Amino acid sequence: MCAAPLFGYGKEKFMTSEKQIKGKASALLPIGVFLVIFLGAGIVFNDFYAMPAIVAFLIALFVAFLQNRGVGFQDKMRLIAQGVGEENIITMSLIFLCAGGFSGAVTAAGGVDSTVNLGLSLIPAHFVVAGLFVIGCFISVSMGTSMGTIAALAPIAAGISEKTGFSMAVCTAAVVCGAMFGDNLSMISDTTIAAVKTQGCEMKDKFKANFLIVLPAAVATMIFFWLVTGDMSFQLKDIGDYNLLLVVPYLVVLVGALIGINVFVVLIGGIVISLIVGVGTGNILLSEMFTVVGDGVTSMYDITVISIIVACIVSLVRANGGIHYILDLIRSRIRGKRGAQAGIALLAFFVDLCTANNTVAIVMSGPIAKEISEEYGVDPKRSASLLDMFTSVGQGLIPYGAQLLSAATLTGLTPFDMLPYLVYPMLMAVCGIGAIILSGRRKNS
Repeated sequence: MCAAPLFGYGKEKFMTSEKQIKGKASALLPIGVFLVIFLGAGIVFNDFYAMPAIVAFLIALFVAFLQNRGVGFQDKMRLIAQGVGEENIITMSLIFLCAGGFSGAVTAAGGVDSTVNLGLSLIPAHFVVAGLFVIGCFISVSMGTSMGTIAALAPIAAGISEKTGFSMAVCTAAVVCGAMFGDNLSMISDTTIAAVKTQGCEMKDKFKANFLIVLPAAVATMIFFWLVTGDMSFQLKDIGDYNLLLVVPYLVVLVGALIGINVFVVLIGGIVISLIVGVGTGNILLSEMFTVVGDGVTSMYDITVISIIVACIVSLVRANGGIHYILDLIRSRIRGKRGAQAGIALLAFFVDLCTANNTVAIVMSGPIAKEISEEYGVDPKRSASLLDMFTSVGQGLIPYGAQLLSAATLTGLTPFDMLPYLVYPMLMAVCGIGAIILSGRRKNS
């Protein structure tokens, strides 16, 4: 029988003794309840967004509270407060809100449209579809959102398909592939923020490690779209105007994050510059400055609240022995650092398939991945990269994910029409697996 966690109140600090916790499969019941409710609703209603994730997580939290009757309700409240108040959770939530504020400000300023038009004006005639992939990469890295990138570029992909005769599925898949590139790498993406904060590494370090792994996949994807569509010349017409000043906020945030400036400073600086440029160009009224920032912040409420609720669930699951049970299970099946990396990758991929949300998947699997990486000596930037990569692999391929559903809605396709051409997520998985294998060989050498 599992020993109950010991709670100490010395110096008004609530603590759990890790030594008293033993692995217990039943402690994972809340996570199982979430998956059954969330996936079940999606299957029954043929809509994986019929059940809001936050509602499913709240039900799971209620189940977690019902477990372990030997611990009182107030003790459980103190336990989840300790988990939610952990430095990385608070920091992650604040960065989410700042990133939303930047996105709202730069979008209202016209930065998205201007950047898209600038990219389209530079595309060579024989490179039009491959160029869509490249523009998608830049936009998504700059914006930090795959959904925003798809919303901006999918209608353009549809127009290119109509004028060139290229398959609509090919053109749209190029946009989705570019969107997933930035979703994985952008330093203001909620997935990157979650991966970095759960693993305890610097964003610039994770970016560099992650970029080196996926670069071959990005180059191969660009070549693929060029070969598939490069036999036809086409010149885009009626391209909208662009203003280089409106691209500056993206460049400031990107360069600032790369050189290691504090992410809060970078994002706040990006917000200020976006507002100055937006007001200066007349795209933002002076009276609307704070409104556009506020709208961006509120757009991040869902993922912020979900992160907090998941932290509550994980705190109770850990105290009841669920995390230790998973770790014991993984320990019995993996050997060494290479096996640990494979375990993290599989865990991230599987959780994303179940949740259909790569940020939520990282928040859920991050604490377990952190335990694995510490025990087997996996570098935090590598574990963060694997979490972000393999959740993005799943998110870029599952037909019930928001990205494919959004692209399908905007172009009149079905997610299955695009699947054969979604080569970037597939190649990203290949590169990730190759990096894991090569890390083991270097160690043996």
